[in-house]
Amino acid sequence: MNPFGHVYSKQFALSAAFALGCMAAGSAAAQAYPNKAIRLIIPFPPGGTTDIVGRLVADRMGRELGQSVIVDNRGGGGGAIGANEVAHSAPDGYIIGMGTVSTMAVNPACNPKLPYNPLRDFAPITNLAIVANVIAVHPSVQVKDFKEFLAMLKAKPGQMSYATSGTCGIGHMIGEQFKVASGTFMLHIPYRGAGPALNDVVAGQVPVIVDNLPSSMPHILAGKLRALVVAWPKRIDQLPNVPTFAEVGLKEVNDPAWYGLVAPAKTPDAITTRLRDAAVRAMQDKELQERFRANGAEPLGNTPAEYTAQIKREYEKAVDIVKRQGIKLEQ
Repeated sequence: MNPFGHVYSKQFALSAAFALGCMAAGSAAAQAYPNKAIRLIIPFPPGGTTDIVGRLVADRMGRELGQSVIVDNRGGGGGAIGANEVAHSAPDGYIIGMGTVSTMAVNPACNPKLPYNPLRDFAPITNLAIVANVIAVHPSVQVKDFKEFLAMLKAKPGQMSYATSGTCGIGHMIGEQFKVASGTFMLHIPYRGAGPALNDVVAGQVPVIVDNLPSSMPHILAGKLRALVVAWPKRIDQLPNVPTFAEVGLKEVNDPAWYGLVAPAKTPDAITTRLRDAAVRAMQDKELQERFRANGAEPLGNTPAEYTAQIKREYEKAVDIVKRQGIKLEQ
């Protein structure tokens, strides 16, 4: 007979009681959630696709939750500044953020010294949408389609530059993948977000942009940019004459981008589930779906577990690409 058995039994009883108390407190907190406004950190400046997707969903999520979802743009560092703020916020559901391929995969793969880890420091909520990527040029560039663009790049290596939302963002990664796959070279011009990059390309300061389609689409439809090729499973309805990367023989560049919601790690499951359910109901709004699709985006709304697996796959792929292509943060 173990002489310390009664001690262990007493400790177990106390531990169990404590655990049940915590669970009850957590459950009560989740039931009361939310009782104040929620801040949605968008880790890029206004005007880019992350901003567009976040703002479209925030208002409708607020209606579902009964509290305002206030957008807070925190750009810089290829999305790292805003992502880091989310990662180190209290895990109570009142500060959440937009998770993108840039913030959750490409930037961490490029910069292992980032102050957050995409696989440990977040509680994924749901992937809101996938969106097409695009290479577009200012109308002054003397090419009418992708074939002519490729010929120009090959004839004049290094004479063209391309703008993106930032160093080690998704636009940068796509641009580098494109250069390797096509055997061409363009100079990378990084900005603090897609909005500022678009402003300069539309103004003719930079001839080419590699961007997510939703932020570029209004300028394309207005004739201020000329779309040449898109990353999407099939041609975009609004751009029937623009081929996909797969069609032009560059399948490895044909991956779409995605935009989801993340909370700080250790956010209670009950709260992430509440947020996910509100986001999914918001995404079921027919008007919202039409606005997404009109901009080259497809609504999703998967589970936290599915989104977690998606982030892990994308991060591992980005790590492989960065290593294989020798991409450096200072590029």
